[in-house]
Amino acid sequence: MKNKGWKFKGNERKYLDDVLESGFGATETGSMNERLERKFAETHKQKFAITANSGTSTLHMALNACNIKSGDEVIIPSLTVAMCGFSVWQSGAKPIYADVLEDTFLIDPEDIQKKISEKTKAIMPVHMYGNMCNMKKIMEIANGKGIFVIEDSAECFLASDDQGQIAGTVGHIGSWSFESTKHITSNEGGILTTNDEELARKMRQFGGVGFKNITSESGKVRISREKFQDPNWKRHNMLGYNYRLSELCAAVALAQLERIEDFVELRQKMGHEYERILRDSKLFTPQKIQNGYTNSFWTYAARFNGENFGIKWQDFRKKYISFGGDGIYAAHQLVYNEPCFKENNMGDGKTPIAEKLQKQMMLFTTNQRDEEEREEQINALKKTLDFFDMET
Repeated sequence: MKNKGWKFKGNERKYLDDVLESGFGATETGSMNERLERKFAETHKQKFAITANSGTSTLHMALNACNIKSGDEVIIPSLTVAMCGFSVWQSGAKPIYADVLEDTFLIDPEDIQKKISEKTKAIMPVHMYGNMCNMKKIMEIANGKGIFVIEDSAECFLASDDQGQIAGTVGHIGSWSFESTKHITSNEGGILTTNDEELARKMRQFGGVGFKNITSESGKVRISREKFQDPNWKRHNMLGYNYRLSELCAAVALAQLERIEDFVELRQKMGHEYERILRDSKLFTPQKIQNGYTNSFWTYAARFNGENFGIKWQDFRKKYISFGGDGIYAAHQLVYNEPCFKENNMGDGKTPIAEKLQKQMMLFTTNQRDEEEREEQINALKKTLDFFDMET
């Protein structure tokens, strides 16, 4: 069995020890959450960063900061994870599903425009598989209508567009996940960024149980012991959730963030290797990367055209695994096709391109640690392509 601990050879153990030795108190350099927020904001050239316990919580925090409530509508792509829809539901609003582009697999700006109504209060573009949406077009639409834009970058660290803008930093709010499969991880966790002080304050307070002492820059609640321990002191001025990230998770995430460029580069190397093999294959149509854009390849996404040759999706996957491949993941079911959305009157969507793509998508792993592991995947893919080419 492969050693899966190779990703945690930086300062993870040191920072964990620091947290334990401090008794979960802040050191001279601040708490781990504070250090993580500062470094993440600096890395992404944003004024504010706010940690949370998951990338789903961050979306809920963002929507609440944008005053999304019952009766409002939020446009999301139908081809995305259900958690995007969950966060809209948590806010009391209704998700409206936009179709995706056939070549990039990302939300279609033209369909966003068609789906906007008087109830639309936010757009949530999702940078799927490490590939960045066309934020220039999305922001033009949003700014023209006075609509908030919340970028879900859970699968997209340090990808950029043809203007050099980093995914998650173009809209009003950016959201990332530190879940175990992401580019950098603390097993669970998430983070938000914004350049808007008021949005930052609202997000931090909402995720920090509504303590009134929380500010845009700090989650500290015991600013003055005299006030805080006064029987007459009122603590909460906002109804909120406990979405705070633990210091232990923040310690691991900080150590991972220190090596983020290395982790992204490893995934890009694997992605480019798949690209080299599949770009001329009649069995696949790879996800398009727009001119001037960089893809951080959380996974390598491609359309499987096997139906044209009588090859079943599962048969290709099984053969790939038999040759030593890690496995192939399917795209998530479209959000509006999930039973929980259908049963709660949130399952009415018309996105024909996404409907077709979802059944064809194959997602290849990119989290290999070195050239040897990358070569194993490429050899398995070559053997699988050769096997089925002989049959076709």
